[in-house]
Amino acid sequence: MDAPMWTTEVYLFIGLAFMVAGLIKGAVGLGFPTVILAMLSLSLGVREAMALMLLPCFLTNVWQAFSGGNMAAILRRIWPLLICASITIWLTTSIVGTMETRLLSCLLGLVVCTYALAGLTSPRFISPGNHEYWMTPVIGTVNGIVTGLTGTFVVPGVLYLQSLKLTRDVLVQAMGILFLVSTTALGVGLSGHGLLNTSYLLISTLAVAPAFIGMALGRRVRQSIPEKRFARIFFCSLLLLGIYIVGNCFF
Repeated sequence: MDAPMWTTEVYLFIGLAFMVAGLIKGAVGLGFPTVILAMLSLSLGVREAMALMLLPCFLTNVWQAFSGGNMAAILRRIWPLLICASITIWLTTSIVGTMETRLLSCLLGLVVCTYALAGLTSPRFISPGNHEYWMTPVIGTVNGIVTGLTGTFVVPGVLYLQSLKLTRDVLVQAMGILFLVSTTALGVGLSGHGLLNTSYLLISTLAVAPAFIGMALGRRVRQSIPEKRFARIFFCSLLLLGIYIVGNCFF
């Protein structure tokens, strides 16, 4: 991608988007990349949003991935998912640059809606049981394709992790590992296929500050507003945003 030539208003909007995403992650512990992609795709495009979110998303998930003391056990269980996701992210990013922007936006909107509906309905997922050995790499492959095309990591990866009936702490760390590996693979893929340059990396670096400011504010929000109520507001807003993104592709 060429170096961005944006107005001051666009840069301010980028800073606001990262602060809002950080606030939500600080308040409910999730949603950072999805919010960034959903907001920035409205004015910049999906490819640009994917490039800008990389460093803040990587840094906000490092702590989550390495805290908890369950790293070895988690890797033993989900390593096929992580490897398949990484490979398919690399392969899929090779076609992102040639795909129509409207199609990428529509795919992103559909993923955002799916994520929001899952958050609102809290569906109960059946454990894969004896089928886990083959379902894990399949889910990783699908998750990698979705991540490579839209930049989001949650569908179906997080939903599958929830079906494994992990304890809360192990689940949180497992999601952090998935996000961290996916972010790294996405960065390598975008860079390797010429979709990332130093200008985007610089803006992504500067976006770390509003992201962490937002996270600090989100922790305060968590203390003043019940987490479940805030999460419901978040998912409702995300659903409306996803519907708007999809609708904007056709009208």
